[in-house]
Amino acid sequence: MLEIKDLKARVDGNEILKGINLSVKAGEVHAIMGPNGSGKSTLSSVIAGNPKFEKTGGSITFLNEDIDGLSPEERAHRGIFLSFQYPVEIPGVSVNNFIKTAINEKRKSQGLDEIPAGELLRFIREKASLVELDPKFLSRSLNEGFSGGEKKRAEIFQMAALQPRLAILDETDSGLDIDALRIVAGGVNKLKSPENATIVITHYQRLLDYIVPDYVHVLYKGRIIKTGGPDLALELEKRGYDWLINP
Repeated sequence: MLEIKDLKARVDGNEILKGINLSVKAGEVHAIMGPNGSGKSTLSSVIAGNPKFEKTGGSITFLNEDIDGLSPEERAHRGIFLSFQYPVEIPGVSVNNFIKTAINEKRKSQGLDEIPAGELLRFIREKASLVELDPKFLSRSLNEGFSGGEKKRAEIFQMAALQPRLAILDETDSGLDIDALRIVAGGVNKLKSPENATIVITHYQRLLDYIVPDYVHVLYKGRIIKTGGPDLALELEKRGYDWLINP
């Protein structure tokens, strides 16, 4: 599904990614861990096509297509979803209207008609229930005045409604208490299928207690320095990163 080969990227003239190789198949969950400043969020931004990050080498192939020249919107329409560590507030745009527009724009890009209003409303409410989102929540301005947990639930709701092929969750557990973490992770797990894949970027093992990865990758100074199974995350929780960085 996603093939990254020798990916290099920089921001503000500083080289951050220094040769990333990663293969993600449909049905898989990959966790990317590493110290602050190792390039985890840069990797997610480059995959999603954030123009602030300059790709300087290597290739990214998604669903057998080189996506190098595609805008963030085109990548989203192809089925790439990125949740943010710090979701942006959009005053005056309700959650409901935001998600309606996003769904219909994606359908338009696929040559499909808009979903009739009544059918779309039922679909949105069904997806909101996945993350235990109160229907009243849908009329509020997107992320305005939301708690940390509400912002993250709103993002997983968007993921549920847009049904991406690849979801990249960038520190989704940041700022969540245990109850909110359980709800958010439960929503992610309900959306897992043999047709889609998930990349989870996190500092902490606790998220991986709820979203169990098939593979764990350790990123350090712009390179993946170790790959393993779920046990690797447990080992990192106990020993930190020093044993890998300074063997």
